[in-house]
Amino acid sequence: MRHRWLPTLVLSPSLLLVGACVYGFIAFTVVLSFTSSTILPQLQWSERNNYERLFGLSTFALSARNLGLFAALYVGLCLALGMLLAILIDQKIRAENVFRSIFLYPMALSFIVTGTAWKWLLDPGIGLERTVRLMGWESFTFDWIKNGEMAIYTVVIAAVWQTTGFVMALFLAGLRGIDQEVLNAARVDGARSWRIYWRIIIPQLGPSFISSFVILAHMAIKSYDLVIALTGGGPGRDTWLPSVFMYQFTFTRNEMAVGAASAVVMLVAVAIVVVPYVRSEIRQARRGAP
Repeated sequence: MRHRWLPTLVLSPSLLLVGACVYGFIAFTVVLSFTSSTILPQLQWSERNNYERLFGLSTFALSARNLGLFAALYVGLCLALGMLLAILIDQKIRAENVFRSIFLYPMALSFIVTGTAWKWLLDPGIGLERTVRLMGWESFTFDWIKNGEMAIYTVVIAAVWQTTGFVMALFLAGLRGIDQEVLNAARVDGARSWRIYWRIIIPQLGPSFISSFVILAHMAIKSYDLVIALTGGGPGRDTWLPSVFMYQFTFTRNEMAVGAASAVVMLVAVAIVVVPYVRSEIRQARRGAP
């Protein structure tokens, strides 16, 4: 009985805190999305449908479009560059540990630090544009961070720079787990390197692809601090994401109910990505259990 109840007793405070502070507040947010809350929470049900109002707002539509563009580029580039770096490092190069540390280092930084650093680098007055002009190329222009049509791409650049090393580590772990006997047999049969990667290695990296995609997708959906540090949501609202929309409407415009509705929509988007992955992992664990 001691072995049965002692782990439960030790874990129960953490479980209670998680239940109250995470799932309790999630439930409270869902409730607020159906109320008429403004600057302070109210439990009075609203006669207006906050979700209809949310989807009718042009600012939320802009945020959703920006998220679609940002997520597609962010996830796609991180997967492609991360796999490429993993393949290159897997060639048993010299100073492998040094290169891995260099590529993984950005992940140790917070998104606030990354956004601030890239803001300085991309600022036309003090960053890359000014540096190149001082070197003699006076016609050089790189003002994406000030350009409403291009500003979202600066967020993509900063996010890809920070996360690619982490994706590389996931793919490198997958590459190191491939059976070398299969690869040696393919080489003996005369298969070229590109065909070995295309037909044998990359198909076996499926778990690494899925894990990386789930992590990157949910990070893209809830991205907030990088955008605020890098562009502040501007110029204008051109780099607003749903997370920025949620904060602005909840704490700046004092429309807490609409902000709560947008938070619930973001939660559903994250669940669509994460829940199937978790269920598949649970099924595989049960199949592998004795």
